[in-house]
Amino acid sequence: MARYTGPDCKLFLKGDRCTSGKCPFDRVDAGSRNREATPAAPGQHGAARKKLREYGKQLREKEKVKRFYGVLERQFHNYYLKAEKMQGMAGENLLVLLERRLDNAVYRMGFGESRSESRQLTLHDHITVNGKKVNVPSYSVKVGDVIAVNPNSKKSDAIKALIEAMATASAPKWLEVDAANACAKVVAIPTREDVNFSFNEQLIVELYSK
Repeated sequence: MARYTGPDCKLFLKGDRCTSGKCPFDRVDAGSRNREATPAAPGQHGAARKKLREYGKQLREKEKVKRFYGVLERQFHNYYLKAEKMQGMAGENLLVLLERRLDNAVYRMGFGESRSESRQLTLHDHITVNGKKVNVPSYSVKVGDVIAVNPNSKKSDAIKALIEAMATASAPKWLEVDAANACAKVVAIPTREDVNFSFNEQLIVELYSK
């Protein structure tokens, strides 16, 4: 199965750190007090990064969303083509489709410290949907689906620790989490407002519209 093998930090593997102001990719240059603040790239020469052209901004936004959800190029493009055929705005549809991925839903219900970890838990048969084992991270959840930790996996101490952490996790309103039983029910289709990271999806639409 194809998967991303690049640097870990580019895959948002640091959990909440990557969706907060602590992420090095979204730091504001401390030397920019007398001009419009811009994000500084990591490293010694990050502050000297040249202003991105419009195409560069569009490409960077696409890569940011891809890394956030752990999706490869062809798969991401297919998501966009599907989003474009749906009613409504293509950019918002794209984010909703990505949000409905099973690995993302597992992470959002609090089972896993990062989307990458939740993806691995899914691949290794630790997740069921409606009582049946599903190990396909790209599986698209729908209203009424019940996502749960595989009963056979609950014997593991590592899995028990992850289940305990679910009790303190903050879940989106489209998931009804039952931490005591290590499961969650999809009660609504996620919306653009449910995406817990700042994206400019219109830049992606402009990129693919060229």
